[in-house]
Parts: sequence; structure tokens; C-alpha cells
Amino acid sequence: MEPMDLKPGMVVQLRPEYQPDVFGGAFMVVTEPKPWGAQGYCHCLKGRSVAYIRPKWADMELIGMAAWVEESK
Repeated sequence: MEPMDLKPGMVVQLRPEYQPDVFGGAFMVVTEPKPWGAQGYCHCLKGRSVAYIRPKWADMELIGMAAWVEESK
């Protein structure tokens, strides 16, 4: 994905080759846009927990807006 104006709550999909590979192809909810990409989270274990990750622009593609997002803790 080319750099763009990401907003919190947008959903991106990580490329299949993303490392660590457990996140390859996963959907991530953006929490903080960054100059180099974005910080966000992926749901794990049927939504019982979330994992925060920091992919670069080349590692993700925009999907759209999330209907539901995790509340900040």
C-alpha cells in the first residue's frame, strides 16, 4: 500500500508473507497512523485477546472501516 491518510478504526489486511508469520493475511484495526505505516491490533483466540503489531506500508492493504473496535485501556 502506498502511504495515505489512515484513520483510527480503519481495517487493513497484512500481506501473507508478513513476519511473524502468525499474522500473515490477518486483518488489523488501525489504532495509530505512523509516518512509516501504522500501529494496530489483530484479534486472537476468537476475540478473547488482541495482539498489537506495527506493520510498514508495504505490508498492508486498506480494506475499509471497522464496525466494532476495542476500547482503549
